Amino acid sequence: MIGNAKFGVYAFYDYDDEPIYVGQTNEQLRVRIRRHLTNQRTDAVAMRVLDIFEVAALEMWPLWELDAGRDRLAARSRLNEVEYSAYVRAIRDSRFQAILNEKIPAIAPVVELPPSYRFDLSGQAAIDERRHADTRIARRAETISRLAAVVRERGEVSDGLRRVLVIQAVRLTYLAAARYADVFGEPHPDPGAIDVGALVGNLLAEEPDAVSEAEVERLELEDGE
Repeated sequence: MIGNAKFGVYAFYDYDDEPIYVGQTNEQLRVRIRRHLTNQRTDAVAMRVLDIFEVAALEMWPLWELDAGRDRLAARSRLNEVEYSAYVRAIRDSRFQAILNEKIPAIAPVVELPPSYRFDLSGQAAIDERRHADTRIARRAETISRLAAVVRERGEVSDGLRRVLVIQAVRLTYLAAARYADVFGEPHPDPGAIDVGALVGNLLAEEPDAVSEAEVERLELEDGE
C-alpha cells in the first residue's frame, strides 16, 4: 500500500486542480495525511491554514528506499530535496504562483521528482455540493475569518501565517470575481491581475535566505549536470 511508506512527500489540490499545500513526513504517509484530513491536531488545520473541505485530490511521492535504514542525515537530505522540488513545482503550476504553506520548505537542490500517485478524495455527490462557486466563496470567507481570529487571539504569530492570510484573501478575491464573470457570461479574469509576489514577496524561500527564481533555475541546472 502506497500510504504505508514511512518517508514521503504529499500535495493537496482544490476543486480547480490548483495545488494548495505541500508537506513531508517521516512517520508514515497515510498517518500524516489522515491527521490532516480528519483535523487531528495538525498545524495546518489547527491554525486554519488549510480547509479540509477544499481538498479534492491528493498526490503522494513515497520514498520507499529510505525505509531500508539509510543514514539518518542522508534520509533527511533526500526528503528535503523531494519536498522542496514538489513545492517549487506547485508554485509554478499555481495560477497565483502561491500556495498555502505557512512554512516554506528548506532550500534544497531541485531534483527530478520520483514517480507519484494521485487520488481523487471526493465522491460525486460531495464534489457537486462543494464545488459550487457560491458554496466555495462562503466557505473560503469563513476560513479567512477563522484564520484572522487565530492571528488576533495569538497576538504573536509567524510571518508565514500572515502571508497565508494574504494568499487566502487573493484566492477568495479571484473566486468571487470569476463567479461575477459567470453571472454575466464573461470570461474569467486573468489570475495575473493580482500580483501575489508584489503583495507578500519571495515565495521560494523564507527570509533572510530568500532565493530568486534564477537561483532555483541554477539549482536545477546543477542537479542535471
